[in-house]
Amino acid sequence: MPAPRKRIVVATGNAGKLREIKALLSDLCEVVGLDAFPGVSLPDEGEDYRENAAEKARVAARATGLPALGDDSGIEVAGLGGAPGPLSARYGGAELDAAGRNARLLEAISGVAAEARAARFYCVAAVAWPDGRVETAEGECRGRILDTPSGGGGFGYDPVFQPDGYDVSMAELPEVEKNRLSHRGRALVALRPAILRALA
Repeated sequence: MPAPRKRIVVATGNAGKLREIKALLSDLCEVVGLDAFPGVSLPDEGEDYRENAAEKARVAARATGLPALGDDSGIEVAGLGGAPGPLSARYGGAELDAAGRNARLLEAISGVAAEARAARFYCVAAVAWPDGRVETAEGECRGRILDTPSGGGGFGYDPVFQPDGYDVSMAELPEVEKNRLSHRGRALVALRPAILRALA
């Protein structure tokens, strides 16, 4: 009878993010979401990617007794001085959904020069041990903001972001290709040695 797989908990309530992380780490371990641990609440996020990711992971690891992953990511647009950045998930106000945030972003940069549409997705991923130790890694994906949303895949700002070297939006890429080049995918590749140590 095979030994049970090691488990890691992901400190997120975002179903799209959890799905991505499960796909990226399925070869290493069983990935579970916070829905398996009712009552665990995450801390409020500030304006620093690394602090946000580390604190989410630390809280989840302490509450569950399992190694935990946290990540904080955002989209940074040249024409907005790098905004919305760490505030991407709350851009335009808490009442907006993903489509509303995309529309708000497109409105904010309407009529700007092409170079002002340069953008990047940026992510800091953190793995925490139940004893409070944390290690982090980062990843980015550079591209530009499209004029209109395109594609039904992915989540968040994927429909308005075109990665460098592609003629389609992130939301139009096959899932495997998106995960390979995404900011989150790259951060988790860099974090894999630490994840393996946490699972050992």
